[in-house]
Amino acid sequence: MPKELTKLKGIVDKGLERTAALWPDVRVGFDLIHRAAHELGDKRASSGRGVRRRYKAALGGVRVAAARAAPRSDLRKGLEHFLKVTASYEPGLFHCYDVPGLPRTNNDLEQLFGSTRHHERRCTGRKAASPGLVLRGSVRVLAGLGTRGRRFSGGELAPADPQAWRAVRAALERRREARVLRCRFRRNPAQYLQQLEAKLLKPALPS
Repeated sequence: MPKELTKLKGIVDKGLERTAALWPDVRVGFDLIHRAAHELGDKRASSGRGVRRRYKAALGGVRVAAARAAPRSDLRKGLEHFLKVTASYEPGLFHCYDVPGLPRTNNDLEQLFGSTRHHERRCTGRKAASPGLVLRGSVRVLAGLGTRGRRFSGGELAPADPQAWRAVRAALERRREARVLRCRFRRNPAQYLQQLEAKLLKPALPS
């Protein structure tokens, strides 16, 4: 065996020896999480209700293992964190099994958002997202993604529902005003707080 491989093997063996006490917990945690992932990756023609039922059974095993683990062990902390995160995602976790064509993950969606930020930085020269993208992202991102596929005519761009269009414009204006107020506070915090205090203490006119 070459000297480099012998040295590398010695380093690996030493690392395994020093972490030997951790591996039983790692195996237990891996088996539990792997079972839960297997249920979510169900390739059978199962309904969302069926997948939810089997997934809850898998989570039951995780809860039991977390309760049996030492109070401050890494295994218990890891399993409790997994249960907490799963609870936050659970409301929207099973729709993909009932809706044809709905992806099971949002990886493609995150990739679209990432590419949008990348193109924004290249166009503006900024290292971070521009304020305009943050403020008007609900319309700018959709417009940017939509125009990648094809061109739209003027008739297609005309709002079909003027009431909904006005609601979107009003929401964007509220976000713009909130950002303007935040800038005013940053520029002169004392003056901004003084104005708020004056409005608060101003006596109401008699009715």
